[in-house]
Amino acid sequence: MMKRIVFLSMLFLFANSALHAQKQYDELEYPELNEFQAPEVETFTTDNGIQFFLLEDKELPLIDLTVVIKTGSILDPAQKEGLASIAGTVMRSGGTEQYPSDSLNVLLENKAASMETGIGFTSGSASMNVLKEDFDELLPVFINLLTSPAFPDDKIELAKTQTKSSISRRNDDTQSIGVREFRRLIYGRDTPYGRNIEYETINNITRDDLVEFHDKHFVSENMMVGIVGDFDASEMKNKLEDAFSNIPSGQETNLDFPEVNYQPKSSINFANKSDVNQSFILMGHLGGLRDNPDYPQIQVMNRVLSGGFSGRLMQVIRTEMGLAYSAFGQYSMNSFYPGFFYAGVMTKSSTTAEAIEAVIGEIERLQNEPITQQELQDTKDQILNSAVFEYDSYEEILSQQISYEYQGLPLDAYEEYLNGVRETTIEDVQRVAREYLTPDQLEILVVGNSQELGDQLQQFGEVNEIDISIPEPGGQEETVAGDATAGRDWLNKMASAVLPGGPIEGELIFEAKNVVQTPQGEMNLDLEQTINFSTDKLVANVSMPMGQVTMQIEDGEGKMIMGGNEMPMPPAQKEQLMAEYHRNHVYLALKGADLGVEYLGMEEMEGQELAHIRVEANETIHLYLDPNTSLPIVRTYQQFDPQAGEQVTVKVVSNDWREADGVLMPYETVVYVGGEQSATTIVSTHSVE
Repeated sequence: MMKRIVFLSMLFLFANSALHAQKQYDELEYPELNEFQAPEVETFTTDNGIQFFLLEDKELPLIDLTVVIKTGSILDPAQKEGLASIAGTVMRSGGTEQYPSDSLNVLLENKAASMETGIGFTSGSASMNVLKEDFDELLPVFINLLTSPAFPDDKIELAKTQTKSSISRRNDDTQSIGVREFRRLIYGRDTPYGRNIEYETINNITRDDLVEFHDKHFVSENMMVGIVGDFDASEMKNKLEDAFSNIPSGQETNLDFPEVNYQPKSSINFANKSDVNQSFILMGHLGGLRDNPDYPQIQVMNRVLSGGFSGRLMQVIRTEMGLAYSAFGQYSMNSFYPGFFYAGVMTKSSTTAEAIEAVIGEIERLQNEPITQQELQDTKDQILNSAVFEYDSYEEILSQQISYEYQGLPLDAYEEYLNGVRETTIEDVQRVAREYLTPDQLEILVVGNSQELGDQLQQFGEVNEIDISIPEPGGQEETVAGDATAGRDWLNKMASAVLPGGPIEGELIFEAKNVVQTPQGEMNLDLEQTINFSTDKLVANVSMPMGQVTMQIEDGEGKMIMGGNEMPMPPAQKEQLMAEYHRNHVYLALKGADLGVEYLGMEEMEGQELAHIRVEANETIHLYLDPNTSLPIVRTYQQFDPQAGEQVTVKVVSNDWREADGVLMPYETVVYVGGEQSATTIVSTHSVE
């Protein structure tokens, strides 16, 4: 027993002395990192003008091939914005005559390979990733895809529909709105750098446009090809020369980047988004070009101001002042056209002005006070220590070299940047802050809720309200003159038929089953709705497969309640519910005296002659009344379909009219959108309470 105690005591003493012998983290010494030697990239140019970049990598039996094309959406013609993007999408999704899309997809799936195409703002790309053993078989397929896309009509329409769907959602997120509209403030709304893709510009694009765009730009004079993987460079060179030799030379594309006509100024701009309780703020001005000799010093300044959690914006505005959920910024510098400087925060509505002042204060402090030696060293360490990730794969090494070549930068541009960072001084940071930042001439943009913001923004100047509504093409129907007197008579008859006892007091309540046609099939909903026509209050309880949702609009505000959680109603949802409310036959009967109306004659609808009147409410509504009962059997109006990107006709057919508490309701309603049945509503009961 004594031996065991002695042994344990010695073990404890040894462990305790070892613990005390350990160094603290700041006492540790690290050996100097080995200098990284980037592998050599072999290059050559074929007779038809294509530049090739080859890099052997024997680690895995894979080969990656990427083609960079000198093109981009900067070349989109006016009124056809979105052309380049759709061309890049349909090149791949549509396949070729030799390899239609479905066959191509099966072939690639069976080979565990991929082929992709796309076109961005300043360049296009096509890529292939294959197993080494399949490269010879699939290279001709890739060349066929690159040079001879089929652009089938169905895939064009699908790409257009997907683009229109993204247009319809572009105001869903405050950050997306803020970044988009800030770019337009800096570059100009009508410049290639600030213009939007719209429904109408997508509708203007034809298949001939896509074919012409491809044929003009996808030529050898515009191509650079990079290939990395498990191959022998000399053998691969012969394969590539043979495969790409028949691509027509064409004419090199001139990427025209218009000069940015920017005039420094102060402004305060606001975009209203009524369904949020916080503000997204961006402020800044025009930035610079990548070839600026001060590029390294500006990047150090960037990191000091907004380098993540260690940057001043985050440290001061978020951590110390508690004003922001996030704080960020960047002085961006592009190769082909100037970038822009921005600093921004996300903050609650009530602290919007305070957060703006805090950001401006940090920009001014960067100019007026030298940064500390510790800040400088920490920032340099962040940049230099992260440099290793620029070379963490052979693919990135090759991609960087092609990118520098494409942008016209020297191949050692990154090394020059790192050397510039190492040499940056405290004085350099203050100098570039003073030279390139103008806190007294900031364009300020706030995306938030006007009701919650109040007059906070007035202190920064006259507020410019930005219209972020999405333009809807069409919708202007031809107006045919009618008989106003006869129209008024018919509308009065309809009111008397719908409300035989005269105007109602109380709320109209009805229960119904609603069958909605969706792309996934029928969806059955149980609906209980309450409408107060005196106060414009709507409450709809909808039982859906995923649970019950309550939608309520009262005093102009909308909200949704589900599972005990309450949230503001999205503006589009509120607008849709209010539009349905203003089309309601009871609303039209009650408000008829305030509406414009004309009789347009008798027309045959649903197998019978009906009296046609046009009613001008919040929109143009056509009512077709039964001449015997004066009840509205058919109602039509125009509605924008974001998927189609155009106005479509909605027809509502009402049957089985029943009376309760002095109100007649159709107990069967069928809705047709663009000629296709969309929904059926069967009412089970209604009352006035």
